[in-house]
Amino acid sequence: MTTWVQRALLISGLWMAVTLPVSAGTQPQPTVDESTPHAGVNGDLDRDLGLIDPFDNPNESEGRLVILPEIKREGDRYFLSSFKLPDKLTFAGKPVPLDNWQVRERIEYEFYQFLEDQGESIILAKRTGRCFPPAEKQLAEAGLPDDLKYMLLVESKCVAAAYSKAKASGPWQFIPSTGKRYSLKSDEVLDERRNLEMSTEAAVKYLRYLKDFEKNDWFMAMASYNAGEERVRRLLKEQNITDYWKMHGPRETMRYVPRIIAAKEIYSQPEKYLGLSKKDLYMPMETETVTINVKDSQRALTSIAEEFGTYFLELKMLNPEFKKDALPRGIYQMRVPRQNCPTRCFKQEKAP
Repeated sequence: MTTWVQRALLISGLWMAVTLPVSAGTQPQPTVDESTPHAGVNGDLDRDLGLIDPFDNPNESEGRLVILPEIKREGDRYFLSSFKLPDKLTFAGKPVPLDNWQVRERIEYEFYQFLEDQGESIILAKRTGRCFPPAEKQLAEAGLPDDLKYMLLVESKCVAAAYSKAKASGPWQFIPSTGKRYSLKSDEVLDERRNLEMSTEAAVKYLRYLKDFEKNDWFMAMASYNAGEERVRRLLKEQNITDYWKMHGPRETMRYVPRIIAAKEIYSQPEKYLGLSKKDLYMPMETETVTINVKDSQRALTSIAEEFGTYFLELKMLNPEFKKDALPRGIYQMRVPRQNCPTRCFKQEKAP
């Protein structure tokens, strides 16, 4: 067994007793030049941390038994089966048919998929504190169900700059044709599909249309959002059905609605499923919208960031719709951190 493997076993602290025989054919290790910076630094670090390799001693017996310390584990073991999907669920005011065996299994599958990756689920829950408030406001103003906001978690994980292989972009994942249909501009400079408020406005219009197209059936409307209304209608006609839960369609569409319903159950109660309280969620940053008038051929975002007391990365994250690191000549609206007085105010000369 090589020296680095032996060291790893010691460092890991695994509770076990291992016999580490030395191969009869092992050759002496070459002498390392202590003057080499790399060797010198690593040697000092090993000494400081107490990680000197005990296997470097050539006088040790070949069959030395090494006892590694036992790790004491406290608390009950975590089982996913400790979580149960409720017997009754509603979505957008409508009951979910959990008494149908295949419906329940499909939703439970997504339910446990979310919970299985606890780390990602915690981050998703935290992001809802930042991305849900604007969507909640716009859905309420449009008279649409608040539950539709959970589509954001399934579509983009609440990431404004999300982009898919199908060229869908933004928090609501509009493909170019649908984005254009709802007046979301996309060119070399801007992709308005990445703007949360603008894309939510477009999603509200599209979802309202789908609700009317699918005769107020939100399950069918969401399936149509995912696969396209004409494709869903064709599947229903071919299978002689009118119920989404009986439809056999693309795997993604079959999972899409159950995943949104499972997301609602978990992320509407993060304290129950993830141990998070409201104060643990990411809070929206206070921003203000400013007008940027670029009079030269272009202006770097770094320069704009400095003018408004922020930095390049933060400006990019607050304005994911801007695709370039510089803006060409023109007039733009940008979000910047809210300040009592922008940095440029302090650069003005004091009055006499």
